[in-house]
Amino acid sequence: MRNENKLIIYQVFTRLFGNNNNHCINNGNIIENGCGKMADFTSKALSEIKKLGATHIWYTGIIEHATQTDYRRYNIQPDHPAIVKGKAGSPYAIKDYYDVDPDLAKDVPERMKEFENLVQRTHRSGLKVIIDFVPNHVARQYHSDAQPDGTSQLGANDDSNYAFSPYNNFYYIPQSELHGQFDMKGAATESYKECPARATGNNRFDAYPNINDWYETVKLNYGVDYQNGGTCHFCPIPDTWTKMLDILLFWAGKEIDGFRCDMAEMVPVEFWEWAIPQVKAQYNSLLFIAEVYNPKEYHNYLFRGKFDYLYDKVGLYDTLRALINGSESATAITHSWQSLGGIEKRMLNFLENHDEQRIASDFFASDPRKAIPALIVSACMNTNPMMIYFGQEFGELGMDSEGFSGRDGRTTIFDYWSVDTIRRWRNGGKFDGKMLTEDQKYLYSIYQQVLTLCNKEAAIAKGDFFDLMYANVNGWHFNEHKQYTFLRKFERELLFFVVNFDHMSVELAVNIPAHAFDFLQIPQIDRCKAIDLLSRKEEMISLLPYKATTVSVGGYSGKILKIKL
Repeated sequence: MRNENKLIIYQVFTRLFGNNNNHCINNGNIIENGCGKMADFTSKALSEIKKLGATHIWYTGIIEHATQTDYRRYNIQPDHPAIVKGKAGSPYAIKDYYDVDPDLAKDVPERMKEFENLVQRTHRSGLKVIIDFVPNHVARQYHSDAQPDGTSQLGANDDSNYAFSPYNNFYYIPQSELHGQFDMKGAATESYKECPARATGNNRFDAYPNINDWYETVKLNYGVDYQNGGTCHFCPIPDTWTKMLDILLFWAGKEIDGFRCDMAEMVPVEFWEWAIPQVKAQYNSLLFIAEVYNPKEYHNYLFRGKFDYLYDKVGLYDTLRALINGSESATAITHSWQSLGGIEKRMLNFLENHDEQRIASDFFASDPRKAIPALIVSACMNTNPMMIYFGQEFGELGMDSEGFSGRDGRTTIFDYWSVDTIRRWRNGGKFDGKMLTEDQKYLYSIYQQVLTLCNKEAAIAKGDFFDLMYANVNGWHFNEHKQYTFLRKFERELLFFVVNFDHMSVELAVNIPAHAFDFLQIPQIDRCKAIDLLSRKEEMISLLPYKATTVSVGGYSGKILKIKL
């Protein structure tokens, strides 16, 4: 896990990236709307992603999932349309843990080879590969065509007379047929039949999931009897554990560099404590990133579960989102990192991902420039990883009504679609920027500057951090609700950060307390030369504990002043 570099993860929804269709229709199928392929990640595309500052690329939606597209001619069993969300289907309704999604291949029978080539191509570009591992639930009609000989299908040996058995892979509702409170026919003539019904992925242990449930999935049984007080049956090792470890080892053997583990906290920490060390014994540099939302479980999943990094959603993301929208004070950033109690270097920061609304959407900030101060904070305040979502760097709106995914400020994960800003940027694989607007080019330049600085500047990649906010509350020329300031230092280099969440330019006087000079071992200097790493302009500032440092900052922007000590 110990990386010399700061991890900058570029999350990309694989099937949307290369789709050039600029006239997609609502709820269109793969013929009408088209679909991007793994082959669209050419060496040129990957070098452009690296140029943005990325160190890792998370290819979202690689593993085969349920879909309404018919691949029977390739011996892939079709899915009933009632239990597939959207024409393309959710990448989190896994249909075969041992296979690559056929949508992503130019030549379907060669899809695994195409994936292996993608991994090699990505590595040659100097990027590392992350894929999803979805351990909590599978598609209702899960069926592996590709699993290794000598292994059994999930659920093949279950006794469905028991609601719970530690030997089962699924949870059952005995003597009950599934009666979803959603359209059980979908586009089919016959209704979907499931008897006995199985528990739904979001811990719904009855036969009546509704449209807001993860009704297209079934929950996997790791030996926890949820309906009887959550009693645990982990000895002997549950069959599901062994099957999941085999799947992790299978993909690790494809030379990937990490897993982003979907809804990791819905799987008992004891499983991760057992599985991750076994995977790392064979692949010691493999990363495990957990999607976790309950801060009470953070220590558990890091220290017992052996995860490398956890999502910082309910802390920093929620704080910055509220701050961008004017309903929170910048002082909350300090509270956010302090509440982590020393694990802040193990949190993955982000402002967008496939679950969250786009910054530029009407549901979030409407204007992507409003998030520039938040970008600087989340990317630069610590040594921990930063993630961006493809199109974020251009201010992608996420305001399309694609099909199953309505107009909700998100880029669809259920439909065949094309992403406007990515299509413009790619420009048929030329990546020459000719199709981008001036606003999009400007935003990209800021993202590229900030993200590349993360590894260019040792003070950001591995330096110490000092939050200056406590010394600037009720400041004479400093609004602690709209401005945030901190220091980063490594060896003889000091970076002084000031960001402004207000729309107006401000003239600030920032107090640097005596404790900062002691803690970071900074000399006191009356007048010193500083370079703003964002504008490349030089200015003279003072670094004194008894005299405020004056600095001007534009609206919705920030300064990163570099001082050589």
